[in-house]
Amino acid sequence: MLRSMYSGVSGMRGFQTKLDVIGNNIANVNTVGFKGGRVMFSDILSQTTAGITASAEGEQGGVNAKQIGLGVSIASIDTIHTPGSAMTTNQPTDLRIDGDGFFAVTAADGGETFLTRAGNFTLDANRQLVNANGMFVMAADDGGIIPPLDPAITSFTIGQDGMILGVTADGIVEAGQIGVVKVVNPSGLLKMGGNLYRMTANANPDSELVTSPANDEEVGTGAIVAGQLEMSNVDLTGEFTEMIVAQRGFQANSRIITTSDEILQEVVNLKR
Repeated sequence: MLRSMYSGVSGMRGFQTKLDVIGNNIANVNTVGFKGGRVMFSDILSQTTAGITASAEGEQGGVNAKQIGLGVSIASIDTIHTPGSAMTTNQPTDLRIDGDGFFAVTAADGGETFLTRAGNFTLDANRQLVNANGMFVMAADDGGIIPPLDPAITSFTIGQDGMILGVTADGIVEAGQIGVVKVVNPSGLLKMGGNLYRMTANANPDSELVTSPANDEEVGTGAIVAGQLEMSNVDLTGEFTEMIVAQRGFQANSRIITTSDEILQEVVNLKR
């Protein structure tokens, strides 16, 4: 069987995966805190039909190997963690991280911790700071959840360091500090859906997950900006360009299969 046919099949599979990733990027163009993905290709191990002949000075020249490529494979599907554009909402519980780091949320105090860049938080009926899925926002340093706001607090603001400052009849009080998690390799995080990521051993050494204050120069966490949200970092112009490239690549590889089939048909017809 012709090697070119299998090369064409591998190419079609690769570009189909690329189109899947592009489609997901475009679908999430307005998702808060979404980070787009990209597909990287690598060639498959080549078949060597003739080896290398070493050269000998004054006696014989060197001969290069003869190798035939066997197609393409998916080398990686990367998540690109470049910052998205800021959208001003003037909602005091909408938060954006200006720099490195992730918000930490959990379904229950002491439960598994997840990371997110989506800062569309709200106050629930118990005056607890939660995300859109009802998960609690975690505090800095102690690793617990942000305590419910005291009923005596009539209004509050959130500073760049994540400190919640509440206004009461007696003055201004500190009502907790929102934590930020610094991740060495954000691309190593696992996407869990719902704008959430899970920590892995390839994101931080030993899967370490420590909530630190925001805007901490020593740790390297970014500042928290209240009243703004980080939008998706997907660039539609680039995605549509990549879609055209993937479509043409898919068509070219399908043509390879068609041509290989025509050659095989000619071989079959030799007997007639």
